[in-house]
Amino acid sequence: MFNVAVVGMGWWGKIIVPLLKTSKKINVSTVVEINAAGIADFAKQHGVKVVTDLQDVLKDPAIQGVVLCTPHTQHTEQIIAVANAGKHVFCEKPLSMTRADVLRAIKAVNDNKVALAVGHERRFEPPVLEAMRIIQSGELGTPLQVEANFSQDKFLALAADNWRLSGKEAPAGPMTATGIHLLDLSVGVFGEAERVFASVKQLGSQLVNGDTLAILVTFKNGGHALISAILATPFEGRFAVYCNKGWIEVRDKTHPEAPEGWVLTKTLRGGKKEVREFPPAPNVLANLEAFADAAEGRAPYPVPQSQMIANISALEAIFKSASTGTIVNVES
Repeated sequence: MFNVAVVGMGWWGKIIVPLLKTSKKINVSTVVEINAAGIADFAKQHGVKVVTDLQDVLKDPAIQGVVLCTPHTQHTEQIIAVANAGKHVFCEKPLSMTRADVLRAIKAVNDNKVALAVGHERRFEPPVLEAMRIIQSGELGTPLQVEANFSQDKFLALAADNWRLSGKEAPAGPMTATGIHLLDLSVGVFGEAERVFASVKQLGSQLVNGDTLAILVTFKNGGHALISAILATPFEGRFAVYCNKGWIEVRDKTHPEAPEGWVLTKTLRGGKKEVREFPPAPNVLANLEAFADAAEGRAPYPVPQSQMIANISALEAIFKSASTGTIVNVES
């Protein structure tokens, strides 16, 4: 079993640990949390040791990999520290906040010959995998445009000082929470972005960092992505790709926290809509186990580093565009 430590026992860390306990490929033995007393009951329930310093994990030869569930601005330096300790690293999205930082992080990973994985679990949803397979097969022709939305109102219950709502950790409002998943899928379809225009507004909530985000991304190959992310409306999730011979759409039935599956719709020119139902599937665990497979040499991690870099490069441009109200070219 691939032995990992999970760093950060906030909301997501407390989801990851029990999930890993169900895996036949990964064992979680240790967690890192500054407030050890605050998670004593959780640690006892799930049979994990609590340490308060990442360095304790990095010095432990029994720990082969680290899963980072920490605030966004900490990711780059933590990835570098983990890689320099010779351990494989899985990092929640976003990997970094700037292109320069993600390049530093990936250099450290490659210099130390360790695996890097990222928490873009949407790529591991069965209907998204099927949609990407169909697109890449050429059945739908040339991809022209992505239309995607991931909206929710869960953050309305967060305390105003929660780091997920801060301008430092979450520029452009919903972008780092949900929009980045859709940007990642768009990069998976089109590759590197060329320029972006983003607008973020506070329209329907107390979320001063913005609750409504609209983005237009143009890609070097000519395609577009229209991305919507809202934090002040009930859940909706949709990812659609329009091509010159047809289109395909994946729509979530419910919020991923209480999954009921997906609906995939495909239409070819001259044909009728084809609708398929997909039952719930453990896509978060599938991503983590793909990380284990890569770390132990069984299979390459399915998200290429070039796309990780392209995603963060576009993300940085979106931050700048939302802040300035201007069209911003994506650095490459």
